[in-house]
Amino acid sequence: MFRIFSFFLFVSALAAEPADWIWSARYVITEDAQHRVIENGAVAIRGDRIVAVGTKAEIDARFQPKQRLDRPEAILAPGLINTHTHAAMSLFRGIADDLKLQDWLEKFIFPAEAKNVSPEFVRWGTRLGCLEMLLGGTTTFTDMYYFEDVVAEVAKEAGMRGVLGETIIGFPVADNKTPADALRFTEKYLTRFRNDPLVVAAVAPHALYTNSDETLKAARALANKYDAPLVIHLSETKKENDDALAQRHMTPTKVLDSLGVLSGRTVAAHCVWIDSADMAILKARNVGVAHCPSSNMKLASGVAPIVSMLAMDIAVGLGPDGPAGSNNDFNLFEEMDLAAKLAKVTTNDPRALPATAALEMATIRGARALGLEKEIGSLEGGKRADLIMVRIDRPNAVPLYDPISQMVYALKADDVRDVMVNGKPVVRDAKILTLNAAQILQKAAEYRVKVSASLK
Repeated sequence: MFRIFSFFLFVSALAAEPADWIWSARYVITEDAQHRVIENGAVAIRGDRIVAVGTKAEIDARFQPKQRLDRPEAILAPGLINTHTHAAMSLFRGIADDLKLQDWLEKFIFPAEAKNVSPEFVRWGTRLGCLEMLLGGTTTFTDMYYFEDVVAEVAKEAGMRGVLGETIIGFPVADNKTPADALRFTEKYLTRFRNDPLVVAAVAPHALYTNSDETLKAARALANKYDAPLVIHLSETKKENDDALAQRHMTPTKVLDSLGVLSGRTVAAHCVWIDSADMAILKARNVGVAHCPSSNMKLASGVAPIVSMLAMDIAVGLGPDGPAGSNNDFNLFEEMDLAAKLAKVTTNDPRALPATAALEMATIRGARALGLEKEIGSLEGGKRADLIMVRIDRPNAVPLYDPISQMVYALKADDVRDVMVNGKPVVRDAKILTLNAAQILQKAAEYRVKVSASLK
């Protein structure tokens, strides 16, 4: 009998499909079209792709992995997707708080950037940002800053996925002195990272109010030439809207649409001061929206009409914005929680934005906002293997009745235990595998001294 059983195991092993990894957990949140949550589930990975998702018994019976990771006290979920941030600004974390946006920008951030931003500043600031994001379960980030080619280099070094936009702005900045220079720089950047497995190079005109119409049109043309996303701030403040209405008798959304700026892949950050007509334009143009609740609250910019956008099935993702004053961390668990609660309190309806919708914004709907829903955002066969393990054995995680509710309202960024991006483990047991954390923290301390001295 023993020989027969051993022979059966041998034959089963020969028949099993090869896999590089099997990750299994107490719950697998798929975020697929059926919104399946699989108890005692598993995911099989081969190369950079997911090949199957199912119960642990099903996956174990079908696949023979080279390596496996079993976490019986964890939730396995898609990697979180950050749809708007400025990673290198981590080195300005807390430099000026409790200010209005224009005061914060004009009196502190722009002067600090003029004196400090360089390729090496961006390199170390992005390393710090990627370190924080990966440890907190963010596997994709959408960036807008200077020297974005350096940001892309760091993203690849960290093993992190990025939609990374080179800033185009109408005054001299660290990497380019004119918009024309910025457009030329951006085209070289787009060419360099075209078809990269981790980096989606993007064009990022800062905003309507910081660029001429001609520059905005040129940025759109450049993005369309390379089928690249265009990333832009839109209707973040009431002042921005009031100025556009006074000067052009149109909202910023209508101005951009009239210029053709929204005709192509677009990610619009904030969208706080938009009306129903603006939302109709965003929907018609298939614009992705980056909702930044922490930033909008901290700067008192207002509350974006997210409930209305979701009712129209606009692709809304979540963004922490960037450390320095608008928000001082990159915590997407916090953004999920705040997005849900802010919608509830401002509509006087606890059902306005449920946990299921908040998690969707941080995963598959965020992927839609970036135009990447066929590649990331859910755990399904054929998609990129971007996964996170979140532990559920801590006091804040028990008892557990609903895994999705727990993800949004109870679990925290530091509950993330393991992270995989593009089929490669980048965090294991809450330790980064791809970056030198001690060196990054030391550099951050050195830059604090330099930045402080530059502002005196």
